[in-house]
Amino acid sequence: MAATVALSPSRRNDGDVLPTLVIVDDNAEFLASAEAMLGEEGFDVVGCVSDASRAIEEVRLLQPAVVLIDVQLPHVNGFELARQLAELDPRPIVILISSRDAAAYGSELKSAPVRGFISKWELSGDALAAMV
Repeated sequence: MAATVALSPSRRNDGDVLPTLVIVDDNAEFLASAEAMLGEEGFDVVGCVSDASRAIEEVRLLQPAVVLIDVQLPHVNGFELARQLAELDPRPIVILISSRDAAAYGSELKSAPVRGFISKWELSGDALAAMV
């Protein structure tokens, strides 16, 4: 199975600056590198958080267009966080990421209220932009 999986139709932003983005991952090294890379590739990274409870607060406060969430978060996993974010208004686009392949999550990924999935190894501005 491909590492990048779009789960619903995508649209690409034609402007030079891509949508606002909050990144949620408990790995500090990955969080810093993803923030730097996606920022350099045109995303407006407005927040980086390491846990689900802070993610809800940041998303409510910052109202990003996109939230990139690691599936393997402590206490509340990425699927549950995606369900909580789906209740917000405005509802952000949610993309899940993981060091595991999409096939590892099976039907749970297909039923989650997310736009898609990107393997951490395949994460790039282009891969993310293709889903938003």
